[in-house]
Amino acid sequence: MGTDMGNVTNGNGSTQKRLRVAVTRALPEAVETRMTELFDVELNHEDRKLDRDALVAAMGRADVLVPCVTDRIDAGMLAQAGPGLKLIANYGAGLDHIDVAAAQARGIMVSNTPDVVTEDTADMVMALILSVTRRIPEGLAVMQSGDWQGWAPTAFLGQRLGGKRLGILGMGRVGQAVARRAKAFGLSVHYHNRHRLRPETEAALEATWWESLDQMLSRIDILSINSPHTPATYHLINARRLKLMKPTAVIVNTSRGEVIDENALTRGLRAGQIGGAGLDVFEHGHQINPRLRALPNVVLLPHMGSATVEGRIAMGERVMLNICNFRNGVRPPDMVVPEML
Repeated sequence: MGTDMGNVTNGNGSTQKRLRVAVTRALPEAVETRMTELFDVELNHEDRKLDRDALVAAMGRADVLVPCVTDRIDAGMLAQAGPGLKLIANYGAGLDHIDVAAAQARGIMVSNTPDVVTEDTADMVMALILSVTRRIPEGLAVMQSGDWQGWAPTAFLGQRLGGKRLGILGMGRVGQAVARRAKAFGLSVHYHNRHRLRPETEAALEATWWESLDQMLSRIDILSINSPHTPATYHLINARRLKLMKPTAVIVNTSRGEVIDENALTRGLRAGQIGGAGLDVFEHGHQINPRLRALPNVVLLPHMGSATVEGRIAMGERVMLNICNFRNGVRPPDMVVPEML
């Protein structure tokens, strides 16, 4: 439902029409309140996921669309957007759910919210690593069921992190934040990235670069996937590469589910080719392979990597900053350019 607040007056005394902003999901109350003050905003109070037709209708009404990762926006939908739509201010850092090239071809700018949830996501990587290697969910399940018979020398034996090798696939903001945390746990940091880090950054992280992903995978004990989903990273971790890894190795993914061939991972885990997995994202969204869910050496989370109060509010503030810059005729600070894709 829209909130019509009329026009606003600039500092120079001229009148400026309030932007029509359509938000596809419910956001933190503080963010929605501030948006209502700044724009003619259409909120989704019921937090109902919009279907394709509803998204197209919103794009027909708005000057700015604020979608989330759950909203797939393709070229066909953009072709039906109204003439007023000039900015898609994504609430999140990932962009694989938006056809950015098609938007830009129609003169629609796209912005995102990079970096604001880097630390939160890196925290979750470590939480998943600890959960899998120290078998925390198994311990919780025994305690909650009331079946614990007391301490035993061989019960719930996991793996010590200190001295293990962590391989980071994708050494961007989150990958580097993971590396900093890993050092504190005594892990040896290795990484594979499209481009090698600057020598001073690499030295500060005490990280070893591998040009060959295959060679890195065969040597590490834990793999943290922190790369975006692009055509080049789709199923980058496939059946062949899984077979290169140690049978005790653990895989953690907090980036995009499509980077892993989920069926191949499930087969590898069931066959004992992989020691365990901690997954916060999945190849087919919320539709999870039931065989994966049944495995005791797998920890599954509902895309919680960036789910902190502070992070969600910071994302909203970044969205509003991008919209305000656009409104004022200034390039949004987080505008996506082709070189970023």
